[in-house]
Amino acid sequence: MFFLILAGLAATGCQKKPADAARPEMHGLPVQTVTVALTPVAQSNEYVATVKSRRSATLQPQVSGSLTRILVRSGDHVRAGQELIEIDPRQQQATVASQRATEQQKKALYDYDTIEVERQRKLFEAGVTSRDTYDQAQQAYQNAKADYDSAMESRKAQEQLLAYYTIRAPFDGVVGDIPVHVGDYVTTSTMLTTVDENKDLEAYVYIPSERSSEVRMGLGVDLLDNSGKLLEKTQVDFISPQVDSTLQGILVKAPVHASPEMLRNAQMIKARVIWSTKPMAVVPILAVTRQGEQSFVFVVQKQNGMAVAHRAEVTLGDTVGNNYSIASGLSAGDRVIVSATQFLVDGMPVMPMGG
Repeated sequence: MFFLILAGLAATGCQKKPADAARPEMHGLPVQTVTVALTPVAQSNEYVATVKSRRSATLQPQVSGSLTRILVRSGDHVRAGQELIEIDPRQQQATVASQRATEQQKKALYDYDTIEVERQRKLFEAGVTSRDTYDQAQQAYQNAKADYDSAMESRKAQEQLLAYYTIRAPFDGVVGDIPVHVGDYVTTSTMLTTVDENKDLEAYVYIPSERSSEVRMGLGVDLLDNSGKLLEKTQVDFISPQVDSTLQGILVKAPVHASPEMLRNAQMIKARVIWSTKPMAVVPILAVTRQGEQSFVFVVQKQNGMAVAHRAEVTLGDTVGNNYSIASGLSAGDRVIVSATQFLVDGMPVMPMGG
């Protein structure tokens, strides 16, 4: 009987210990909180943008022939008038040389007839020669002058044609791709290379036509690289008056002021078009938990005189730095838990700190 009483006391003691051990948990899990405040958040959409130079030239030859020299490489910075590519000029050089010889021959005859007509004029005035002889000298002079002028213009035309065998930079810029090689036969339809003036750049953005009513001059545009890093802020300064039939979008342009080392002609980047701004709740990214397509946060609420974690479903907006904007589910003044969220369950007691 004595042993049974001891066993009962021992059992009673064992049952009380868990209750005593549970009491500290009633104080709740310590958590960090932030108080929700409304912050102006941009309402925007991201589109693919193409950087283009306002001054860009595609170089094609004006004559046919084989390439003998390529004097630059892709990416080279060149000056206006600098030689880039040479087409074999030897045949044209021979034509120019022949034309110069013809011009010199015509010049010699012209010089002789110039002297002769003056001599015949003096003899005619002195009564030594007849009017017919003087007229013939004048006619010979006029013919020689016409022949010489014609030969001189032909020589100039051939020299101009010879200049076409040397491809030069039309302005200061950067050489693009050079798809041809020395020895290739090229024609007037062959693309040799491009030269882009890597300044006065513009971002070309196509806005879906269904948003045409929202497009306006001065609309804010954030230019981003492919990792989402902000490159610069700019504004729309051109709106196409018509919809592109292929893309079913409206072309807008925004000036780009980034350095040539940062952005280049034909580079693809992202453009965030900012339609408007409105005040929205903003919370740290760490406060948001996702399960499937649902997103939620834990908000501190009072229950039976204690602080508890309440799970609140939210609709996420755009990211703002290291924060999420909340389209719905939170109000200004809510205390959102930002630490130990992986340990929380709905209705769990917590000890809020901060916020």
